[in-house]
Amino acid sequence: MNPRARAAEELRTDVLVVGAGIAGLTAALEAARTGRVVLATKTALGDGSTHYAQGGIAAAVDAADVAAHVADTLAAGAGLSSPAAVRALCAGGPAAVRVLAERGVEFDRGSTGGWALGLEAAHSTSRILHAGGDRTGAAISAALAAAVRRSDVTVREQAFLAGLRTEDGRVVGADLLVGDEAEGPVHVLRVTADAVVLATGGAGQLFSRTTNPAVATADGLAAAFRAGAAVADLEFFQFHPTVAALPSPFLVSEAVRGEGAVLLDAAGHRFADRADPRGELAPRDVVARAIAAAMAEHGGAPVVLDATGVSARLGRPFAERFPGIAQLCAEAGLDPETTPIPVTPAAHYWMGGIRTDAAGRTTVPGLWAAGEVACSGVHGANRLASNSLLEALVTGGQVAEDVRRGPGAARFPDDEVVEVPGPALPLAAHVGRRDLQAALWEHAGVVRDAAGLAVAAKLLTPQEDPVEIAPDDLGVPRSTREDANLVLAARLLVAAATAREESLGAHFRSDDPTTPAHPVRRSFRRTA
Repeated sequence: MNPRARAAEELRTDVLVVGAGIAGLTAALEAARTGRVVLATKTALGDGSTHYAQGGIAAAVDAADVAAHVADTLAAGAGLSSPAAVRALCAGGPAAVRVLAERGVEFDRGSTGGWALGLEAAHSTSRILHAGGDRTGAAISAALAAAVRRSDVTVREQAFLAGLRTEDGRVVGADLLVGDEAEGPVHVLRVTADAVVLATGGAGQLFSRTTNPAVATADGLAAAFRAGAAVADLEFFQFHPTVAALPSPFLVSEAVRGEGAVLLDAAGHRFADRADPRGELAPRDVVARAIAAAMAEHGGAPVVLDATGVSARLGRPFAERFPGIAQLCAEAGLDPETTPIPVTPAAHYWMGGIRTDAAGRTTVPGLWAAGEVACSGVHGANRLASNSLLEALVTGGQVAEDVRRGPGAARFPDDEVVEVPGPALPLAAHVGRRDLQAALWEHAGVVRDAAGLAVAAKLLTPQEDPVEIAPDDLGVPRSTREDANLVLAARLLVAAATAREESLGAHFRSDDPTTPAHPVRRSFRRTA
């Protein structure tokens, strides 16, 4: 038992939102219009993946573009997207973006004074809004966090989700561990709520190479699965093609390629157009595999992103359009105006997640999910660039509206359901985090096959019965709980990737590269 721990705290609220990225902040602000809201965040308010988003937010600000945005999103999803969810997302985007502007986000403007619209991979036209050049996520996080601080939302920072509380088959609250273990006392906060909204982000820490921050450890997905919620599309993990292969890696936004940067292999030759006529602006899964193949052809040497011609195309310095990337390059001793940037793919975004309908309602009454942790079917087998911030923004608002209708479970009769036996409590990890990350990168990364997935599955299967971790056990470090969540998420990902024997979108099987004409969505659900 932690000697600095204190007694449990009890709290009652109408809505508990867990997570403080764009989805969680938006859900909290909208829900606070009609009720009491508690917003819990694992670290500081406004931290998380949203803060690091460079590319921008896609929106059909011209009403005539909505249909094309829908078509582009469906095409990227490789036949697995939900058309109804995609239409709701694209139609709701323009109004949601305007609300962001009203809340203080200053989007970049063009020479005519209107919002500047950029082009990114697999978009048929320019529709990407940016703020601060390549600091869109930081601008959105700052504006929404400030709005939350001005609101009546009760904020609890350094609050780790230890588990969801259930009664008679519905979620009624959550157990949170509050406090920084390194600096002060930790205590249990038991929240009772009419509605719990999970907006906990993704799980990039499953892989040794990722664009995600350290907090992305599948906490929300793991808690929801243990509480009985279905999860879906877990085989579909997007690998961003261009992450700087430098001592301190960083994402190099898709928008750089949208402004004319090209990929070159170790011999100095362009190669992306051999994989797809759209070249560097093909969907991310296509470009990531092309890079992986080019690296394999040259003994694993990184490819380079040649952005030396971008400033001439823009008519202004690279650093004016991409200040964040330019600064990170400078810190690495590299000038993108004169020197190509070495890049490799890295785990970026999980299309799969907690199964929800378009309003964020899960298969368990009382529980909703929004943002990357959710799987509404919008992204299908591969996410369209810059649709992630849009989805988090739109669904965050939709969830807040839907919770007012009261509890009830969403149903998905067309899903193929796989039942997975397991306990309702977390199990202590039997494998170290670095070993897990290395195994998933090698065997469940950009390219997969049955043999490699079997190796990963064996590593993730404990040889002895693991120890259960109680939500209120203050003697268990946060990192141990994170490791338990990562092992569970990894087992589900590998099981999903093994079950889908063909290739589809971001899930590529080298032992069967064929794509099915009518793919089926597969959900996983825990059984006792």
